[in-house]
Amino acid sequence: MKNRLSRIIKPKDGRTVMLAVDHGYFMGPTTGLEQLDKMVMPLIPHADTLMLTRGALRNYIPPETDIPIVLRVSGGTSILNDDLLHEGITVSMEDAVRLNVSGVAFSIMVGAKFERDTLLAFTEIVDEAETLGIPVIAVTAVGKDMKRDAKYMALASRIAVELGAHIVKTYYVEGFEKVVESCPVPVVIAGGKKTEEKIALETAYNAIQAGAVGVDMGRNIFQAKDPIAMIHAVNTIVHGNHTPEEAYQEMTRVKRDKYSRR
Repeated sequence: MKNRLSRIIKPKDGRTVMLAVDHGYFMGPTTGLEQLDKMVMPLIPHADTLMLTRGALRNYIPPETDIPIVLRVSGGTSILNDDLLHEGITVSMEDAVRLNVSGVAFSIMVGAKFERDTLLAFTEIVDEAETLGIPVIAVTAVGKDMKRDAKYMALASRIAVELGAHIVKTYYVEGFEKVVESCPVPVVIAGGKKTEEKIALETAYNAIQAGAVGVDMGRNIFQAKDPIAMIHAVNTIVHGNHTPEEAYQEMTRVKRDKYSRR
């Protein structure tokens, strides 16, 4: 367990840049991931961990690729369903071991009518994963009628920990310090929907300053104008303690250097 956790969160500084490309399990051919391997392979050297589904891992990522894997093990609904996050278990721990993963990720929904279903399914995953020494990342979400604020993010995150999560992935909100303070395991933030590069970098910086150990970012990287430059900039914030302004300047430099070599 400790060995796997140390592959996800780097012991050198206790932080991580996770690249999330698991969107296809409910969104299908997401913009930027239509040919997942062509997008992801150039980004892997700049990521600490890769989060994806078993189908994507088997079909797109060469087996000799040396990067820790966090495997998406929940699903069951698509973007067409109103109950989008009414998810159940989609992968056995036997298959997770076969795929040599460093961790598994499961979404829980707090404050929805099907809250109980996702929480109980989550505990099943925790029980099975614990017997094999596999860390479980809880991906927290709240019901449609619940405001995304520190109160509810803290509620969902703490419930996840109480049920056995080893890492919590949640949304950055104002007052994020309260979420981190009440969560005794490492917290990473979700990148969320695509936004302006400067805003995404500011969010990453603010989260780190508030106590998050890193980011699990997807669309704000692989849908960026220059994904490699963007993930490099995120790295300078998470591992280099750069400000958003410094990170943006570094991103601009990477773009300039790359195009000047053409």
